Amino acid sequence: MRVMNSPYSDPTGWPRFEPRMRRVIDHVYAHLDEPLDLLKLAEIAHLSPHHWHRVYQSLYGETMAATVKRLRLHRAAGWLANSADSVDAIARRSGYPNLQSFTRTFKGVYGLPPARYRAGGQHTGFVGMDRVAAGAAHPVTIGHLPAVDVIALDHTGSYMQIGQAFDRLFGRVAALGLVRPGVRMLARFFDDPTVVPEADLRAQACVAACADGEVPAPLFRIALPAAECALLVHTGAYATMGAAYRWLFGEWLVESGREPADAPVTEEYMNSPRDVAPADLVTHIRLPLRPQ
Repeated sequence: MRVMNSPYSDPTGWPRFEPRMRRVIDHVYAHLDEPLDLLKLAEIAHLSPHHWHRVYQSLYGETMAATVKRLRLHRAAGWLANSADSVDAIARRSGYPNLQSFTRTFKGVYGLPPARYRAGGQHTGFVGMDRVAAGAAHPVTIGHLPAVDVIALDHTGSYMQIGQAFDRLFGRVAALGLVRPGVRMLARFFDDPTVVPEADLRAQACVAACADGEVPAPLFRIALPAAECALLVHTGAYATMGAAYRWLFGEWLVESGREPADAPVTEEYMNSPRDVAPADLVTHIRLPLRPQ
């Protein structure tokens, strides 16, 4: 089970600024391919162009420039790991003026230049092994997941973009005074991205409920039931998790003799991309199992 600190440095400021910061975040996600226009973002936030970025950094714990860089590279890493698009095309779609700039920036964050990352990044660690070696390298444990009450927000679309739902969710619960140190972050994924169109993928961003009481729509409360689960601990960038899932379902589950339960896979995030490098992100992937 994961325990982590809130990714926001000043939850007490959220009641005043949450609606404005939500509009800013939504605009950023919708325009990642475009140059960052600080004056436009200040206008969206209805704050002074001279000071709004200080408010943003105080609340989110990182500058707007750092947020945009992180989101662009996260998306680029996903394309490198999971698509056949050329590195040059990915650089252009990521908003970089040239391949050299993209390569330098990507290597500084992910530790490898883009082409080498595609060929030998962490996502490749799940292929090219025999079953015994793979099982030793990626051990799966079976255990009981206790029930947990959460506050949730639905997400539809690319699973790689569920971070936008978490940003919205945390802003709202922070404004309600429900963010506490040690809050747990989880996500539920209902569809198989290999068969369901990306635009129709369904997921939920969740935080463990900190207090009772009603929450405003589109937030809702839900009790995640207790379940027996197969646990795979994934270390590395979120972009590499597709390979982990393919191994969990295509190798481990087939060989395990177990049957998956009629319930969504759950991920629990042990740390935050605002705090650690992509290679150090730790995610607990839990596959619910039918009782034997």
